[in-house]
Amino acid sequence: MAPEHQAPQNVGELYVEHSSWLTGWIRKRLGCQELAADIAQDTFVRLLKKPKYFANIGEVRAFLSTVAKGLYIDQWRRKQIEQAWLESLAHNEEVFYPSAEHSASMIELLCELDAMIAKMPKKVANAFILSQIHGLTYSDIAQRLSVSERMVKRYMAQAMLHCVLLKSDLSL
Repeated sequence: MAPEHQAPQNVGELYVEHSSWLTGWIRKRLGCQELAADIAQDTFVRLLKKPKYFANIGEVRAFLSTVAKGLYIDQWRRKQIEQAWLESLAHNEEVFYPSAEHSASMIELLCELDAMIAKMPKKVANAFILSQIHGLTYSDIAQRLSVSERMVKRYMAQAMLHCVLLKSDLSL
C-alpha cells in the first residue's frame, strides 16, 4: 500500500516518540523551556486536528519543526502586536485604561488584521494600509506608490475582496 493511502499514524505514539526532541529543538531557538513546551503541545494539537501519515522519522520531524516554526513566528508577531497596543495606550493623551477583557479583544482583532494584511500581495497591502490606517487619498497613495490612481483603485478593490473572502473563510 502506498504511503499516501495509509491511515494516519497514532498521534499519541508520535507524541511519546518525538515530544522531548521537539521541545528541546524549540527551546534551543527560543531560550525558554515553558514557551517551548507550550509550542510543542500546540504543534501536536495541530496534528490531532489534521492527522497525517509519515513514511519515516525524517518526515515526522520535518513536519513537526515546520509547524512549530510557524507557531513561534505567530507567537512573536502576537507579542509585537501586544507591545504596539501597550505603546499606543501609553502615548494616548486622554486617560484611558481599558479593561483586561477589552485589551484582549483588541489584541485579538489586531492579530486578525495583521494576518489578513500579511496574506495580501505587497502592493495591495501597502495601498490598503495607506488608505485605511493613514487616511491618505487615492491620489496621495498613487504618488507614494508611483502608480496611477486607477491602479490604486484596483489595489483597494483587491484588498476589500481579500478581506471579505478571508472573513468568510473562503480561499483566494
